[in-house]
Amino acid sequence: MSKMKVGVIGATGMVGQRFLTLLADHPYFEVSVLAASARSAGKTYEESVGTRWKMCVPMPEQFNSMVVVDAANIAEVGARCSFVFCAVDMKKDEIRAMEEAYAKAEIPVVSNNSANRWTPDVPMVIPEINDAHLEVIAAQRARLGTKRGFIAVKPNCSIQSYVPALTPLLKYGIKEVVATTYQAISGAGKTFNEWPEMIDNVIPYIGGEEEKSEQEPLRVWGHVENGEIVKADAPLITTQCIRVPVTDGHTAAVFVRFENKPTKEEILDAWKNFSGKPQELKLPHAPEQFITYFEEDNRPQAKLDRDLYGGMGVTVGRLREDTLFDYKFVGLSHNTLRGAAGGAVLIAELLYRQGYFD
Repeated sequence: MSKMKVGVIGATGMVGQRFLTLLADHPYFEVSVLAASARSAGKTYEESVGTRWKMCVPMPEQFNSMVVVDAANIAEVGARCSFVFCAVDMKKDEIRAMEEAYAKAEIPVVSNNSANRWTPDVPMVIPEINDAHLEVIAAQRARLGTKRGFIAVKPNCSIQSYVPALTPLLKYGIKEVVATTYQAISGAGKTFNEWPEMIDNVIPYIGGEEEKSEQEPLRVWGHVENGEIVKADAPLITTQCIRVPVTDGHTAAVFVRFENKPTKEEILDAWKNFSGKPQELKLPHAPEQFITYFEEDNRPQAKLDRDLYGGMGVTVGRLREDTLFDYKFVGLSHNTLRGAAGGAVLIAELLYRQGYFD
């Protein structure tokens, strides 16, 4: 079976680089075009990236000599692929306009960007949790006047360290959540070489992150109504987001209050048995076990556990009763894999298997 041709827009950035490492030998997709800003256009990918390759693995050889295309040249990009991944560093209104222009040109967009996360008819998906939101694509196509073109996005990287663990517990009536996230520097697209100020340092502020962390879970837990995603009314979530000197992996300390307090055994059982459409379909980047619980008091740890199931698994530990809330626990997810490029690739695999790219 021939592979579907795909483009990567924003291919020279950190998330774009991560996309290429994931797509280098993908069973469904073949990268046929790399796109970036006008200043990179016309250069080979190797020339364009230069010394800015940020992955811990070498640049896949098949991309070295590919000539980068101007991302603004939608006709050229679209002529060479069936859909695109988008991970560009631009102003939100510019990203929104670009992604919609690609969709209107009948080129589906799977986006890592935040610009369209709150567009009412754009699904924002964690595939194991709210794959049903993809049905809103029909309404989006009607609005855009397209047959193939649409936009689908993944949520913020930080919420994937705790939203998967909370989701199977919603049946117990989660009332309130307090979450503090400790976020790796790669979430800012940086390495320690580029950001030496982060060594031996903690920064208690990440612009815009707390609003995303408090509101995006409600959209993920929402429902489709009249061609739009309607966010959930509850639970009440409050967060703090802190930058810490870690390369990869976002950790969350979470406190939860329930209407109907479950037992610890019920929570552990809910986590162990929680799976979704990616596991059912055995998608290439689906972790065999979506949520893994560690019994050890000192786990999960970013350095030890972020790469579980190729960085696509979510790990949890330290579940215990709390003196103010009902329970507290610690969660961890890989922010550039599950939380960024890997999450987007998993969405694309689901879209592919369900026929949305046809």
